[in-house]
Amino acid sequence: MARFNLDNKYKAIVIGGSAGSFQGITQILSAIPADFSLPIILCLHRLKHVRNGFVEALSIKSIKPVVEPYDKENIKKGKVYLAPANYHLSIELGNSIALSTEEMFNNSRPSIDITLETAAYNYRDKLIGILLSGANKDGALGMKRIKDRKGLTIIQDPEECMIDTMPTAARNITEIDYTLKVQEIVEFLKELDKLYK
Repeated sequence: MARFNLDNKYKAIVIGGSAGSFQGITQILSAIPADFSLPIILCLHRLKHVRNGFVEALSIKSIKPVVEPYDKENIKKGKVYLAPANYHLSIELGNSIALSTEEMFNNSRPSIDITLETAAYNYRDKLIGILLSGANKDGALGMKRIKDRKGLTIIQDPEECMIDTMPTAARNITEIDYTLKVQEIVEFLKELDKLYK
């Protein structure tokens, strides 16, 4: 019997993370199937002046290529997109990505809240939001927006997190659908993928 209550209505997955999330991200990217069909959009806090090396480090572990999108790039099935250093990444109507250098939000650029909120506005109940380890509250409001628009929300189990501030903040302001360890998130994604085969 399936552990998760899922259907194949979803159109995108957004994953946010900050301090302590790199290991979880690489674990997820190294385990999902090569033909995983949903686009995955990563918004991770990173050093704004270090533009090289981060994508490469993720790509070494990832089964699927990880790319930093360009402004107005269309989101395609099966792709993994990473918010570039020092740019906010928004999802626009028409299923495209917008990059901007507007002021920091929650002391962050890219801001996880901005990515999650704009994705929630566009995908509504067809979005899955995942929030991993992190040291500030960026992403909590975005997870609430996803929940308000009937999307599905997942946080990394705070007990597993290196720093639990981020997922705990999300849980404090909205009802989260699943609280999972990273390996359980992998199992969730694999089970979800089977619905699209």
